[in-house]
Amino acid sequence: MDKETIECVLDYLRTGVVKTLDITGGAPELHADFRYLVIEARKLNLHVIDRCNLTILLEPGQEDLGEFLATHQVEIIASMPCYLEENVDRQRGKGVFEKSIQALQILNTLGYGRTGSDLMLNLIYNPQGPSLPPAQDALERDYKKELGDRYGIEFNKLFTLSNMPINRFGGTLISKGQFDDYIHLLKEAHRDENLENVMCRNLVSVDWQGYVFDCDFNQMLGLHMRHNGKSRVHLSELINVDIEGVPIVVRNHCYGCTAGQGSSCGGALTS
Repeated sequence: MDKETIECVLDYLRTGVVKTLDITGGAPELHADFRYLVIEARKLNLHVIDRCNLTILLEPGQEDLGEFLATHQVEIIASMPCYLEENVDRQRGKGVFEKSIQALQILNTLGYGRTGSDLMLNLIYNPQGPSLPPAQDALERDYKKELGDRYGIEFNKLFTLSNMPINRFGGTLISKGQFDDYIHLLKEAHRDENLENVMCRNLVSVDWQGYVFDCDFNQMLGLHMRHNGKSRVHLSELINVDIEGVPIVVRNHCYGCTAGQGSSCGGALTS
């Protein structure tokens, strides 16, 4: 994302219609203007979230990243697919679990996730295969016990997210002949009550060029937000424009958000 697009994002934020800026990547912290964007957003009293991969905190040149995030009261949401080393390393690569634990301990030292602290540290769990996530509350208790007992780690909430049948996971399903079965599973587990709280109803996703989507998954699929007869909309065109009630682009992958307990950027939608 170039500086001009970042300034466009800030111009949109200054209209006051948005209360939360949720920054994701890759590793968004490596962008040259990441800290500038955070500082300017916090000046607007916005709630800022960093979708952090944890290991970035141990990279050369990022030694002060945790302190920066804490100083500006940035909420951290980090992927932690399991509390067991062998499972994480099998999925993410050898040594990733150990580095993730080190990063979490650094964040705890700064006050993140601690009882009585305003510094929020939340973790994300995804199933490793074509199944729905387990009950979020019960799994959160397991995570807190295991990470606490083994490593002294504290965190606020665990978010469970369903795997979307798109991109790499979708390709894996196709290669194993499991794609149709997984779509059927999601459709069969659909619950209407989840529709009230799916992320696309109160979120817009902006890509690196400034184009707008109804959610991150639509962005991955190139399904642009549609508005005012246009099939592709740039954020600059939406400044001071009311988009309440604009139809949301949906496809079969949307069942991933409405199946079972539901799935959104903030975890399960229903108990």
